[in-house]
Amino acid sequence: MSPTGEVMIEKHYRGYVPRTCCDTFWAEVQKSSSPQEVCPVLVTPKYYLIHVQRYGMFFIANVQMEVQPLLVTEFLHRVVDVFRDYFNEVSEESIKENFITVYQLMDEMMDNGIPMTTEPNVLKTMIVPPTILGRVASSMGVGDKSNVASDLPEGMLSSIWWRKKGVKYTNNEVYLDIVEEIDCSIDTNGLMVTCDVSGEVLVNCKLSGMPDLTLSFTNPALIDEANFHPCVRLSRYERDRVMSFVPPDGKFKLASYSVCTTGQAVVLPLYVKPQIHFSGSSGRVNVMVGPKSNLAGRTIEDVVITIPFSKGIASTNLSVNHGTAHFDDATKTLRWDIGKVPKDKSPCLNGTVALAPGAETPESGPTMTVDFKIVMFSASGLKIDALTLSGEKYKPYKGVRFVTKAGKFQVRS
Repeated sequence: MSPTGEVMIEKHYRGYVPRTCCDTFWAEVQKSSSPQEVCPVLVTPKYYLIHVQRYGMFFIANVQMEVQPLLVTEFLHRVVDVFRDYFNEVSEESIKENFITVYQLMDEMMDNGIPMTTEPNVLKTMIVPPTILGRVASSMGVGDKSNVASDLPEGMLSSIWWRKKGVKYTNNEVYLDIVEEIDCSIDTNGLMVTCDVSGEVLVNCKLSGMPDLTLSFTNPALIDEANFHPCVRLSRYERDRVMSFVPPDGKFKLASYSVCTTGQAVVLPLYVKPQIHFSGSSGRVNVMVGPKSNLAGRTIEDVVITIPFSKGIASTNLSVNHGTAHFDDATKTLRWDIGKVPKDKSPCLNGTVALAPGAETPESGPTMTVDFKIVMFSASGLKIDALTLSGEKYKPYKGVRFVTKAGKFQVRS
């Protein structure tokens, strides 16, 4: 479903379900102050509506019997990930342009309401991703060759169904990205109220043959809860706390995890000091941002401060000493794009805001959100000990990169 409530694609697996079920869902969206506040599971007398929101669109599953909600949620997320892998982006335009491929993928990913093939590497051997040349040929009426394979891919019936046979590369390489997100809430005194760190292990595998990899960490006790790709040997991880696996070919998510923060406080990589006070018909705004000393010289990139002011704000007079600030008069939201935080000065936002005549003076300042990215920095302190290969004679090139990003990072003013 599009952000405007239009049903773009529908697929029925067990009988026909009328579109009126989407009217019930859209009514809940319109009643909510924001789409994020819609309950992920809506209960009606005849069915359950389970949805996820990504890229501004809603992906909805209609369920008519008892089922694990997280199973449906995970499947919907996997569908979106496959669309992104196939079309490089997930938008209204990309889905409408490739609706034939979308239906083919949905046929293969679920059969009679039961999830089947959800691994992108296996799907690409069954359904060829669309190309610009293929679209041009189809528009001219000369593309008569189907993009669906007539035979099942090799290895589908083996125990290692996620990796095809006969993979060969001139240069054998494997790259690991450890991407961590910080979800944090900071009160008006600058004290941390809540802080959680979660991460993902993303792999780009370009290895020949049937390699067997083992990934070990110097401090595996930091990993509290983990969710693994089917290729990971779970018994080995539970026994030795190492990830042993035969990787799929190409890009995939090896694991997602949460970090155990009990007994140790997470040190935030940057500080945000807001001072927003209202008096009478105006208010004073001062926000300062800067890096903390635990970064060891690394640069904070893509920093964006978003301040949602109250609807009673009539005008603003704000200036910044670094980056650009834009105030959206329709939503009353200020977006301050800082970019890279310089090491020689602290970015600062100063100025005043004026309330509309008759507007109520806000009792407290707005809660601002912070976005940032730091390359080669681990918020949890997780470190890789070794990545070893067995089963093949070559020595591959191995690259590891850590990235820390802001998740739901909120600062109260």
